[in-house]
Amino acid sequence: MKQEMTAIITKDLKSIMSNRRMFFVLLFVPIVLTVFMPTVFLLTIHFAPGESGDLEKLLKMLPLSEQALPVNQVFPGLLLNYVLPVFFLIIPIMAATVMSASSFVGEREKRTLETLLYCPLSLKQIFRAKVLAAFLLSMFVSFSSFLVMLTVLEAEMYFIEGFFLLPDAKWLLIMLLVSPAVSLVAIIMIVRTSAKAQSMEDAQQGAVFLLLPVLFLVAGQFTGILLVNGWILFGIGVVCALAAALLFKRAIGNFRYELLLK
Repeated sequence: MKQEMTAIITKDLKSIMSNRRMFFVLLFVPIVLTVFMPTVFLLTIHFAPGESGDLEKLLKMLPLSEQALPVNQVFPGLLLNYVLPVFFLIIPIMAATVMSASSFVGEREKRTLETLLYCPLSLKQIFRAKVLAAFLLSMFVSFSSFLVMLTVLEAEMYFIEGFFLLPDAKWLLIMLLVSPAVSLVAIIMIVRTSAKAQSMEDAQQGAVFLLLPVLFLVAGQFTGILLVNGWILFGIGVVCALAAALLFKRAIGNFRYELLLK
């Protein structure tokens, strides 16, 4: 990687970290999804099991071997290995949106776009640097959220029930395939939109269409219509990885100076 590309990536990452509003979004949403909501679920299951009707529906969809476990193990396991994985489709999209939306439109608003275009890099290399910067931030937020979630959840389970939860093998699929693939799809689409958008709000609108399928998936989980298992996650990951590759090839092939200087 060229030193100039590294400089662009570093500059973009520092810019996001120094922006209080964006930093708050990057911090607040993962905390709600991976700390606050799991804690509420665990406390509800432990102190008011009669209120966990939606989880009862999901329980009936589990393999018989898991249904046979003691109640104080099966519900937390359901939460960790079937409910929470869906949140890791939302977190990378959210993190990718925050940074990708400002990639080119942010340069335009700060009047630094012309300076960026004069750097000794081709337009395709600049595009790659912007995509990579957003991807690195998205993955950092996703992995940090996972570690925080697991640490807090394990501590709460040990304090409440006296034992630790075991993460399912599907978490490897989520963190190594699904989250990166979903993140790349979001980043490529939004960076491409950011190049011709007039404001960050315009660039962020595309994220709504990316979040809709995920929100339907979350709703399906909690209503007992669909239980996300390893095969479904693998399918989502493969489809998104292929889509990301096609989108990147098309976006970088159609990226022109005229698009940025409109």
